[in-house]
Amino acid sequence: MENTLQQYQTACTKAVRFDLSAHAKVELAGPEARSFLHNLCTNDVKNLAEGAGCEAFLTTAKARVVAHVFIGHFRFHDQPLLLLEAVPGQAVVLAKHLNHYIVSERVEVADRTETLSMHRLVGPLAQAALEAVFGGNLAGLKHLQHQAVRFPEGSTGFVRRFDALSLPSFDIICPKEAAPLLEKLAVSSADPGVHEILRVEAGLPAFGRDFDESRLVMEVNRTAQAISYTKGCFLGQEPIVMARDRGQVNRLLLGVKMATGEPLPRGARLFKGEAEVGQVTSSVRSPRLDHVIALAYLKRGFQEPGLELVVDPATDGRPAIVSALPFIAQN
Repeated sequence: MENTLQQYQTACTKAVRFDLSAHAKVELAGPEARSFLHNLCTNDVKNLAEGAGCEAFLTTAKARVVAHVFIGHFRFHDQPLLLLEAVPGQAVVLAKHLNHYIVSERVEVADRTETLSMHRLVGPLAQAALEAVFGGNLAGLKHLQHQAVRFPEGSTGFVRRFDALSLPSFDIICPKEAAPLLEKLAVSSADPGVHEILRVEAGLPAFGRDFDESRLVMEVNRTAQAISYTKGCFLGQEPIVMARDRGQVNRLLLGVKMATGEPLPRGARLFKGEAEVGQVTSSVRSPRLDHVIALAYLKRGFQEPGLELVVDPATDGRPAIVSALPFIAQN
């Protein structure tokens, strides 16, 4: 059995597979599904073409985060539908939030977490491994676009490109009974700890770890990926636009690097002089950077890349350099 570092190196040079089937998967079906979700999330879903996807947040009217989702416009059993994927444990919250806003819209909400599997192939050989089993050509897929694939026993699944990590990645979403056939892929499984390193290297925040329902969506620093300012009205729009127009956010999720030592605990405090200016949410050691890296909320005025901070002088004392995200971009 390979250890975490060996699995990480395999991901960087070949490919590995992560079982993400526990991720929440909520389906919206019906003729008004897209317009309904469009009014409740931060990105443009109304104009989302079949086969495409987007990243978005669902928020309260005051722009507090309800959920962070990856949305896909699928066709399954000849019916169009939207599938929202989020971190484990979010399906009930998502379904409750969506159902709360259904008045007369022709929309049906269903939790598909237990019936759909999701596996993520990560690495430079991930595409070739998928094409060897399912055929076709995946080279034309863009971020969060997908195409249908047929499993040998006859069921339909989907391969989705996922560019939010620091390595080429593809998600396989399929009925749970078809998942054992993924063993035909010439790709070894990897531990969740490897995915965590890749996630932090890519600066991809995780709900429950880097933010929760108390956090303003503007502070999570996914505006470019997940917030549309041209889509029209949506729940939470007013405070989001006000923050944009002011040109400032009091706290922002950014990166910090440390040359030595162990990863920082969640909640570790960052200082500039005697002033506390930030707090760590996730931290790992990056083998490719040979540094400890962390995601952290930094106060306004202390967000400039290259700024030197100090990890809590009372308990640590290491210098920490502010970094823009991602730490490592996908080539």
